[in-house]
Amino acid sequence: MSKLSESDLVINEDGSVYHLNLRPEDISNTIITVGDPDRVSEISKYFDRIELKKGKREFITHTGYLGQKRLTVLSTGIGTDNIDIVINELDALVNINLESREIKKDLTSLNIIRIGTSGAVQPDLAMGTILASSFGLGLDALMNYYVQEHTGEEHSLLDNIKTHFAHLKNIHPYLTAASPQLLHTIGKDLPQGITVTAPGFYAPQGRQVRAKNAVPNFIQMINSFKQGPYRITNLEMETAGIYALAKTLGHKALSINAILASRVNFEFSKEPQKVVENAIKLILERLSTSEN
Repeated sequence: MSKLSESDLVINEDGSVYHLNLRPEDISNTIITVGDPDRVSEISKYFDRIELKKGKREFITHTGYLGQKRLTVLSTGIGTDNIDIVINELDALVNINLESREIKKDLTSLNIIRIGTSGAVQPDLAMGTILASSFGLGLDALMNYYVQEHTGEEHSLLDNIKTHFAHLKNIHPYLTAASPQLLHTIGKDLPQGITVTAPGFYAPQGRQVRAKNAVPNFIQMINSFKQGPYRITNLEMETAGIYALAKTLGHKALSINAILASRVNFEFSKEPQKVVENAIKLILERLSTSEN
């Protein structure tokens, strides 16, 4: 088996992966990702025991135990450019021998659960809702650089989405479903919908500040899409990249969204921290009792 080159997979002198500064023994097989580095401690404070704290750049990692279950919480920073780094380096930690630089014969599938904030684009989704993303729809360019295989359902849905967005000539959407297993266990009973991942916070999500927006009526355009039971429910900046890369590398992924804003009602939560805290407690409770 050919070795990965030093420039394709950069490894630090201490044997850790380049950006995350982690070694294989530092992580569990269940990873909670958050965008905000400060949110890592807001999750790990509920652990019964913390065995590791590491950080480099915006990537902060805490690994510990909730009861008998070992969990890792990792901050990704904002955007799918960071997701490209995080998912690839997490995969390297479990599926590449970092000493020999060879891909392992027996591959490990991680459970990757994002707990993040989001804005709703449907009027019936109240602020404070905790929503599970059934699909991640990427409007960024990340998956232009990877080979992605779609299921029949993903392919059909993506074709209709591309038709809906056909007038946007410079945008090439990609779509990936959540892990069915995680959606039916960790995401059970939660509202679900297609989550749009945008390559920015302002104009790429339809916000108008000072710079002129090149895509007028963006929110109306995305919230008017519907195919059978599927509709676009919310906007954020990481889910689609997590879903697509995780699936490509054989991992399971689920995104849990704390709805802090209503983009159609032009409102923002008066208690954003409380909403996020509710999402954290709910997911930790479900993880503590899950078998995986």
